[in-house]
Amino acid sequence: MASWITDLKEFLTRWLDECDLEVRDMIRRQLSGRAKYYRPVTLFACFQAMHKEATIPAQVLRSAAAVELAHNVSLIIDDILDRSRFRRGKLSLHCRFGFLPALMTAGYITAGTHRIVSDDPYSIHHIGELMQRLGVAECLQWRLRRRALGVEDWRRIAGEDTGSMFEICARLGTRDDRLRKFGQLLGILYHGCDDVGDVRGTAALGGGSARDIQDGVLTLPAAIAMRNPKTALLFRKDDPESLEAVAKKLRLALPEAEEYLDKIAAEADAEAIKQAKYPETLIGLVRYTRELSRN
Repeated sequence: MASWITDLKEFLTRWLDECDLEVRDMIRRQLSGRAKYYRPVTLFACFQAMHKEATIPAQVLRSAAAVELAHNVSLIIDDILDRSRFRRGKLSLHCRFGFLPALMTAGYITAGTHRIVSDDPYSIHHIGELMQRLGVAECLQWRLRRRALGVEDWRRIAGEDTGSMFEICARLGTRDDRLRKFGQLLGILYHGCDDVGDVRGTAALGGGSARDIQDGVLTLPAAIAMRNPKTALLFRKDDPESLEAVAKKLRLALPEAEEYLDKIAAEADAEAIKQAKYPETLIGLVRYTRELSRN
């Protein structure tokens, strides 16, 4: 699979060289740094789980490139909304170039994702579905902030936020729905590990629990902690004293959150074994993802 990632990087470099000069440096900056290519890896792993081919089809490679670009669009928007100064060890795009250039670059990249797969109706449909679902998920998550919700509510949000991205990766990798549920479970697992890792202070996923607490965003530790009515009341406030008290409650919720993530990982393993011809790569991906909250 390493050679497929190399192919992907080369494809994105060629695509970047054809971008308009006005935005090329901004896009290059956005795509550079410590990119993990986690979503293309998921797409490739799902393809590999159904085939034993040494080369990746051009159609699948182009889909992976489109997904990686769509992911970067979401990062640009997230950095603006979260007022994040840094991304991948560098100033975030809006801090380096300004809000309007960053937003326009996000729009330029979005259009580019569709042009990359313009001769592939299957990919066009699913990339379009992904962008719509991500937008709806962000609106849902924002509307439900500061509410006393539970783990099932969190799982529904995670399934449409990160889960939709990984679900689409699975569908683009297999060109059907056989690994759709696996992809969504992997995305929910990633989302939960991100939540837990933020509270623990890990750097593997790159989030920030302080901003989630201030905004009242529902995370897995928050959903668990809010079973206590007093904690739920604290979650509705945004004064410094309440935020610190909530942070302590979230840390206390971590052991139960980790147990819940173990259950999601087991569900993903079972789905991989049930649906994939060659599930080993998928199981390895689940193992790797599960460790992200602990690194």
